[in-house]
Amino acid sequence: MAQPGDLSISESLSIPLDEIEIRAVRASGPGGQNVNKVSNAVELRFDSAAWTALPPAARPRLARIAGRRMTAEGLIVIDAQRFRSLEQNRVDALDRLVTMIRESLVA
Repeated sequence: MAQPGDLSISESLSIPLDEIEIRAVRASGPGGQNVNKVSNAVELRFDSAAWTALPPAARPRLARIAGRRMTAEGLIVIDAQRFRSLEQNRVDALDRLVTMIRESLVA
């Protein structure tokens, strides 16, 4: 059951937000002079190997779905810079993590 301050994956599965590292980074690519001054992109890091709530059968599926976004040690790294807003990019990164994990739960 998800607690306040948890990222809900399903009714029975959630990730404590303190296990997810999110930091603001500078966006790359076009965007004018503002892109060099404002940190509005987000880098999300989640150690899936240390997350014991994930069913063992879902782990290889998560690795396949995450692809190059997962390191050999099981660290998932998601870069989000689709939006101009830091908060929108934060939500986007979290949504992408949830989507990957939900897909891994489907056998």
